Amino acid sequence: MQPIYVTKPYLPPLDEFVRLLEQVWESRILTNNGPFHQQLEGRLQDVFDSPHVSLTNNGMLALTTAINAAQLEGEVITTPYSFVATTHALALEGLTPVFVDIRPSDLNIDPDLIEAAITERTSAIVAVHVYGNPCAVAQIEDIAARHNLKVIYDAAHAFGVRYQGRSLLSYGDFGALSFHATKAFNTFEGGAVVSREAEGKRAVDAVRNFGIADEVNIPVVGTNAKMSEINAAFGMVQLEHFEDVRRRRRQIDTRYRERLSAIEGIDLVPIPDGVESNFSYFPIMVRDSFSLSRDALYEALKAEGIYSRRYFYPLLSSLPMYADLPSAAAGRLPQAERAAAQVLCLPIYPDLTDADQQRIVQAVIDHARQ
Repeated sequence: MQPIYVTKPYLPPLDEFVRLLEQVWESRILTNNGPFHQQLEGRLQDVFDSPHVSLTNNGMLALTTAINAAQLEGEVITTPYSFVATTHALALEGLTPVFVDIRPSDLNIDPDLIEAAITERTSAIVAVHVYGNPCAVAQIEDIAARHNLKVIYDAAHAFGVRYQGRSLLSYGDFGALSFHATKAFNTFEGGAVVSREAEGKRAVDAVRNFGIADEVNIPVVGTNAKMSEINAAFGMVQLEHFEDVRRRRRQIDTRYRERLSAIEGIDLVPIPDGVESNFSYFPIMVRDSFSLSRDALYEALKAEGIYSRRYFYPLLSSLPMYADLPSAAAGRLPQAERAAAQVLCLPIYPDLTDADQQRIVQAVIDHARQ
């Protein structure tokens, strides 16, 4: 049988992209805030309910640029349950991550534990909307306001997600997105920062362009995080298809929930009430009552050509560059450790056929019967 991978990038009809490429060839503008870059930023303002959108060339640099623009120092409270870009962005900016455990209900940072981790060196909270499910934004931002902290959301998974009628990117001082090929919305590689204030956008725009203010003034240290015209043009095409992509992902998500919900030892991570999801991931929790451990099920599926993903594993707090931090000590993060040992993301992407999805479901059912 053909292998089934955990994801597959959505690609629109090639002729739609070629038409825009011809315009790039005509203009010979390849980067540096060209016309497609400006058009995509403008279109995304509506998607994110914000006039302050800054495109970047990948999600990692979106996050590091936001952190730099926020002028953080010292310690930053964050989650151990995320992709490595979250903490690496902090470390690259000379900051110390302070890990706080997650909630078992949504696998996001537990807001009830944040205040106990705040010290005189704390400058921000960097929270992750895991699988695109919203953090406890109201509680987090209340804590931040009372302690004069910045809030930056790693929203890599959250393109198009709405919460209580608002874009999830309208929360926080900054939100950082990834448009990587594996995401629900992709520009091959790419990302964006959404800033709460115009001043924040100005800071992000300066940092992403080497710190250059004009032809003769370079007042801050920056990097090169600009999105190219090729990627921006591709994003313009992708936007036209995003709602169809979301609809197809929703169908796949619904079928998984219908067919897996009754299996002993398999719990499904819920989509919270009030959330319009993008259905980027389909995580299951493989509990101790299942016939196999999570890792054994992962290997068994792989042997059948079904490539799931232990997402996120290992915990960031266990990596060698962070493991010696006091907040990373064994036993301090029991919910995150449990999630890292039990979560398995099953394949989900718009082109996943009904037959292939049934093959995945049947494989899980068969292993449940052992």
